Amino acid sequence: MFSIDGQDFDVDNNVWVVGDAERVVVVDAAHDAGAIAAAVGGRRALAIVCTHGHNDHVNAAVELADRLGAPVAIHPDDRMLWDLVHPDRSPDLALADGQVIDAGAAHLRVLHTPGHSPGGVCLHLADRDVVFSGDTLFRGGPGATGRSWSDFPTIVESIRSRLLGLPPGTVVHTGHGEDTTIGDEAPHLQEWIARGH
Repeated sequence: MFSIDGQDFDVDNNVWVVGDAERVVVVDAAHDAGAIAAAVGGRRALAIVCTHGHNDHVNAAVELADRLGAPVAIHPDDRMLWDLVHPDRSPDLALADGQVIDAGAAHLRVLHTPGHSPGGVCLHLADRDVVFSGDTLFRGGPGATGRSWSDFPTIVESIRSRLLGLPPGTVVHTGHGEDTTIGDEAPHLQEWIARGH
């Protein structure tokens, strides 16, 4: 359930476990800490990284952190959203643009991509031509705006300046729904601007 501005929406979330046979990072601990912990298995979780602070991306983060003994990281510009879900527990780490997160054999570069929320980030796995986009970019366009703390011109600029310059073959693993690629989405930027979402 995604809740904002007094409304609730049923959603399915994608949760990503990135790393190798020994060490991983969890991207977006949504809904079910037990299922995510089972997917991690016996590997060491180095961090739980939240692409943004909306409840459907962080609601299992604290329980999962306690189960796995891993710190939770979020961009500080989304702290107010985090606090709506976890008012009694601070995140452990602050994400910063350009920061590199060690996920065992994988190295994720933080790209600050505000718009869906002020502290939204994407995680670029350059050596695999993969980006984890959270709710910044989906198959068919940008993440939703029009709610508190979101802004359409900001998300368009984030996508234009931070994502569309990635190689066209870059696979976009989204926060909800199916994957896409940068090459599939880039030609549609002006359409999104014209339609306003």
